[in-house]
Amino acid sequence: MATERSVDVGGVALHVVEDGPPDGPVVVLSHGFPELAYSWRHQIPALAEAGYRVLAPDQRGYGRSSRPGAIADYDIAHLTGDLIALLDDAGVEKATFVGHDWGSMVVWQTALLHPERVDGVCGMSVPFAPRPPAPPTALWRKAFEGHFFYILYFQEPGPADAELSADATTTMRRLLCGVRSEGGGMTSADDGRGFVERFPEPERLPDWLSQEELDFYAAEFTRTGFTGGLNWYRNFDRNWELTPQLEGSKVEVPSYFVGGALDPVLTMSPPDRQDAWLSDHRGTVIVPDAGHWVQQEKPAEVNAAVLDFLGGIR
Repeated sequence: MATERSVDVGGVALHVVEDGPPDGPVVVLSHGFPELAYSWRHQIPALAEAGYRVLAPDQRGYGRSSRPGAIADYDIAHLTGDLIALLDDAGVEKATFVGHDWGSMVVWQTALLHPERVDGVCGMSVPFAPRPPAPPTALWRKAFEGHFFYILYFQEPGPADAELSADATTTMRRLLCGVRSEGGGMTSADDGRGFVERFPEPERLPDWLSQEELDFYAAEFTRTGFTGGLNWYRNFDRNWELTPQLEGSKVEVPSYFVGGALDPVLTMSPPDRQDAWLSDHRGTVIVPDAGHWVQQEKPAEVNAAVLDFLGGIR
């Protein structure tokens, strides 16, 4: 039976959902934007039943966890440090880290910055990318000149925060229903529109998302707003400045990747590009008829893939 508790990770309290045997191998689940530990609701019981001790936090800035005010409090040192602090609190040396979306980037970087604490790493929806040759926002401004690119829109504090928070129910409904290859919003003409309005209003909820589930997300983000999660994006350049030692670094621990065949992120970042940077890659699974929210859209397929990976490194 899952329990919920608060873990102090150095002045920040993380709300953590925990399940599984206390002596089982530890699996840490790292959610993305705009998500919550709740995004792993289909994986937590399946992993626990298979004998794993699961730790799934609302990460800093989200849900019932602390939301520090300073943008720099959301840099990669803090985000990876939070996950390592969960291991310290649990009294274990190592874990396997599974991340989705922004959480995928965090677990990839955890494997680079704290390899001695990582048994294996599984990214979902965002493949591993090596350290770029220049600050990321400079590269994106050049690549997307004259076009809207959501990450650049998120950089300035204020506009995106206000737009996304104006109606959290609409924001979550459009994002959860719309981040598929036939959707919009990621990059398009720079015509003055914001982010949420680039996604169409769905005619109905997809089969994988109930009204009750949407209501849970909407209530949480109505309460917290989206600034905590947006601040993760505002550290791309700072993260680059903080990690010169990672130039040319490869992920040496066992790795795995899961993505949705209809995820537009995989069009921008094809998974096969990561293979040269993963020294012990155990496989890539592309789930048919799944968009960006792959672990929620196709839980049976994702659970089977993750358990296969975990079984190979246990």
